[in-house]
Amino acid sequence: MRALRPTVSAGRLLFLWPRLPLRPPEPRLSSGRAAAAGALERAMDELLHRAVPAMPAYGLREKTPAPAENQCADFVSFYGGLAEAADRAELLGRLARGFGVDHGQVAEQSAAVLQLLQQPREAAVLLQAEDRLRYALVPRYRSLFHHISKLDGGVRFLVQLRADLLEAQALKLMEGPHVREMNGVLKSMFSEWFSSGFLNLERVTWRSPCEMLQKISEAEAVHPVKNWADMKRRVGPYRRCYFFSHCSTPGEPLIILHVALTSEISSSIQTIIVKESPTSETEERDKITTAVLYSLSLTQQGLQGVELGAFLIKRVVKELQKEFPHLGTFASLSPIPGFTKWLLGLLKSKAKDHGRNELLTDSECKEISKITGGPVNETLKTILSSSEWLQSEQLVRALQAPLMRLCAWYLYGEKHRGYALNPVANFHLQNGAVMWRINWMADVSLKGITGSCGLMVNYRYFLEDTATNRTAYLSSKSIKASEQVLSLVAQFQKNSKL
Repeated sequence: MRALRPTVSAGRLLFLWPRLPLRPPEPRLSSGRAAAAGALERAMDELLHRAVPAMPAYGLREKTPAPAENQCADFVSFYGGLAEAADRAELLGRLARGFGVDHGQVAEQSAAVLQLLQQPREAAVLLQAEDRLRYALVPRYRSLFHHISKLDGGVRFLVQLRADLLEAQALKLMEGPHVREMNGVLKSMFSEWFSSGFLNLERVTWRSPCEMLQKISEAEAVHPVKNWADMKRRVGPYRRCYFFSHCSTPGEPLIILHVALTSEISSSIQTIIVKESPTSETEERDKITTAVLYSLSLTQQGLQGVELGAFLIKRVVKELQKEFPHLGTFASLSPIPGFTKWLLGLLKSKAKDHGRNELLTDSECKEISKITGGPVNETLKTILSSSEWLQSEQLVRALQAPLMRLCAWYLYGEKHRGYALNPVANFHLQNGAVMWRINWMADVSLKGITGSCGLMVNYRYFLEDTATNRTAYLSSKSIKASEQVLSLVAQFQKNSKL
């Protein structure tokens, strides 16, 4: 579901249609527009000085009354009236730079703590000094966010504000340490507000309200829903759909999980989402031994990085165990976003090495050249950029072995700061899953072929081992993988060079 745009009316927050996507600012302004921009910047400064509460002295922090509600509502109304991406980014940038931490106070309180450490005092004195330092480290704008959250619809407004901030950063409309700090503050606040105790687990069925089914359909980001018949399959027999809602927005999906109930770990997404619906509404429970998690979609981009997906998987597993006490196997069937892009980049870099190909064996190069009639590097760059190669059975067979081992290395061996480079792999490994099986021709949709050469991967959850695996991954960056994956990695290390 698309995020909705806030404004203020009669002291309440209402939500209208979504904004247009953010656009970079135009490079030049006419003199008239420059004057208007100057007036807008002055209005921003006046608003911020009026709306952002001053930090009370440490001793008065619990005795100072909250700012008037209309001060926070003014900020929300002003922000909601900014139609241009650049203007919203400018306001947020001014807020981040001008109303953050008082560094003078931080230096003063730090010196006090250091002095107490050098001169032994009672523990209570040191603890109070440390508390004063913690208080000084709180940015001033955090108080504004805190008071906005108390307005009707305020939490939802802040989620949209962070979505705007993240998109503005991606478009280079705003950068710098102050902006990153404000993003971190919002993420930290959301992690508290959206903890599992405040989230409601809800199941969607074909009997759910039409409006809810429409929201679930529109929110599907992994495998788009084609029509109502497709939607009916995904919430019908042998399928489960759950979502989390929050007490501040009851009935609104925040993150959605689709599950297939099967007799084995699925190796193809087409068998899950394209297969005809069962003729009977009654499930043969004794044939259900496996739960395959095949789609996880976040509906609010402002909640990126907040631990919702892991919470949802844990809650759904418990729900399924209640419904099917004999259910023993839990696994995902996951996409591999970024694999094709990584591979094309690799081929491009290798092409500069005098045309040599160190990713494929000599026999593989000869076979592919024979089929395509051209040099391997250039041919692969061309054919993997589209889905046309799927039409050649010979080429599909020839590419299976090299793409399987390259994909295994991409998932297992390519790292970012020591952790899996692929974001989906990193997510499941952080949850304690095992990298279980890489599947050839598992997603033959256009998106699947162009995004990951048709490959998908199962991550298996051995419930008794997830805590140990999670700790090993997070602390020592050790990836738990099956024999199939490790064998493919070994083949890559033997036959390919990076």
